[in-house]
Amino acid sequence: MKKHFFSLVLTAVLIMGCVSVKTDGSAVSASGGNEMRGTNNNTQRVSTLEGNEWKLIEVYIDGRNTRFSRNTLPEEPGNLFTLNFDAQNISGVGAPNRYSAPYTKGDNQTLTIMLIRSTLMASLFQPENLTEHDFFNYLQNAYSWSIVNNNLELLSKSQNGGEVRLVFSL
Repeated sequence: MKKHFFSLVLTAVLIMGCVSVKTDGSAVSASGGNEMRGTNNNTQRVSTLEGNEWKLIEVYIDGRNTRFSRNTLPEEPGNLFTLNFDAQNISGVGAPNRYSAPYTKGDNQTLTIMLIRSTLMASLFQPENLTEHDFFNYLQNAYSWSIVNNNLELLSKSQNGGEVRLVFSL
């Protein structure tokens, strides 16, 4: 009886882990639906952070070195390195953990992200050039945001003080 109950609970947890809930309350599958890798196929002009699910497509260090590119991954990783903004919190999926943190926006597109909280799942896949730990550090050190060609760009600092630019697409 205990084995059967445990199996049911484990199945429910796995199923719930494969669904993301958008800020409007609707659910989407972890595969993210139809999308073109590394490109923004949304023709609507984006001008705000809130109400969108952003997927990390590139990370640049010191303006020239590409640390991470979604296009170079061996296969589509699904919901990996996502970012959502609501009125008071960011949230998303790292690799593989879900995370959230309070944030504030200031004048002139400044951004402050407080301490990030995350689940503690073991990773079956983690990109070679970007660990989840680094992704969380870059987010937490972000200080500015902008929308460029319908992509969200966050400026941050690495642990050694280098300039980091995180580029997200819808």
